[in-house]
Amino acid sequence: MNDKLSLTELQLIIKDSLYASLPGFYWVFAEISEIKENYAGHCYLELVEKHPDEINVRAKIKGIIWSKRYRFLKPLFESMTGETLREGLKILVKVKVEYHEVYGLSIVIHDVDPTYTVGEMALKRQQIIRRLEDEGVISMNKELGIAIMPKRIAIISSRNAAGYTDFMNHLTSNEFGYTFYTAIFESVMQGKETEPGIINALDRISLNISLFDVVIIIRGGGAQSDLSWFDNYNIAYHITQFPLPVITGIGHEKDMSVTDIVAFRAEKTPTAVADFLINCMANAEDLLQQLSNDVTELSMEILEENRERLDNSRMRLIPLARIMMSSEKERLSDKIIDIINIGKEFLVREEFTPVNQKSRLKSAVRQYTEQKKINLEDALVQVRNSVNVVIKNIDTALMTYSNSLNLLSPLNVLKRGYSITSINGQIINTVKMVNINDIIDTRLNDGILRSSVKGKKTDRKR
Repeated sequence: MNDKLSLTELQLIIKDSLYASLPGFYWVFAEISEIKENYAGHCYLELVEKHPDEINVRAKIKGIIWSKRYRFLKPLFESMTGETLREGLKILVKVKVEYHEVYGLSIVIHDVDPTYTVGEMALKRQQIIRRLEDEGVISMNKELGIAIMPKRIAIISSRNAAGYTDFMNHLTSNEFGYTFYTAIFESVMQGKETEPGIINALDRISLNISLFDVVIIIRGGGAQSDLSWFDNYNIAYHITQFPLPVITGIGHEKDMSVTDIVAFRAEKTPTAVADFLINCMANAEDLLQQLSNDVTELSMEILEENRERLDNSRMRLIPLARIMMSSEKERLSDKIIDIINIGKEFLVREEFTPVNQKSRLKSAVRQYTEQKKINLEDALVQVRNSVNVVIKNIDTALMTYSNSLNLLSPLNVLKRGYSITSINGQIINTVKMVNINDIIDTRLNDGILRSSVKGKKTDRKR
């Protein structure tokens, strides 16, 4: 084929071929992956079909609902399904294939079958429930025990939500005056962020698990589409594995969500959750009061029973005690007589003891005195002998010192030919002390010589 076509001509051929092959309307089921409304009121969608793994896409096409038709289909769909047209929703739509030279292939939606979506939502919900049942976890949180007085509460909610405000007002203004300790772990409560938000909040609570008695998940009422985000397997599974009881108050009166089903307890509204917690406290108080009454009553019964036993025992013990006292009196009387007799015998025996003791004492003193006298005489002799020896040794030492002093006496030294030279009364022991013409004195054995120094000579060897 040698004919040359412009791009427009080719597009028109494609368009005519599609219209010829697909002339009518078709009912198509698919999942909404994207949806948005423009300023003119038209609704633009992207429809996909996924593989069974619910992840990978096997087909995709753009769709549009013109504003005039959309204004009719939207409220009809919402009133019948309780859902808005949103991402992730599976729908059955009546479409006509369109092809545009610029925008390409798309489908124009003329009708939506709400019953299909309702069925798909119910099917999805049942599939989640069946999966949890098959895994054997669907009732795990329900099997936990709840504290008798659940005062410490972890709250998963949006802080600005009306449901949270209603819950707190109802809880804190309870007629009994009970005090609760609450901590909020904020999370998005609708839309695609619901799942990661709630799971993250549960994970944060688990890090401080010992601080809480119970976890509550609350949000106010809303459209069924807002609440359908709680039909979620991952949220439900995390609740089944959570170590604290989880109570829900998601705020809808229709069928319970999967989150409600797996929770320890599901209430219809946040205020109903508050009522449940208040009632738990009231029941605990009643139980404590009943236990107190039971203990008091039992104590009174025990006291009364023992009082009667004591009275009976006292009546039986009085005569027995009298008999025992009479017997003991007789025994004591016998003991007293025995003691008196023994005492008399002891005194008679002991009369002779002082005389014997006195005689033995005199003899002992006499012997002791004689022995001490002998010891003193021996000691005196020893002292005398020791003193004589010491005196003799001292005399010998004095004689030796006297001889030494005589030998060292200056007079004896002078007799042996030595002399002592002095100047002005000071003994000269070096030539440096004397000058020429000085008068010096020389003491000899028999007198003193006075002379004048005419010269002096130093001994260099010294």
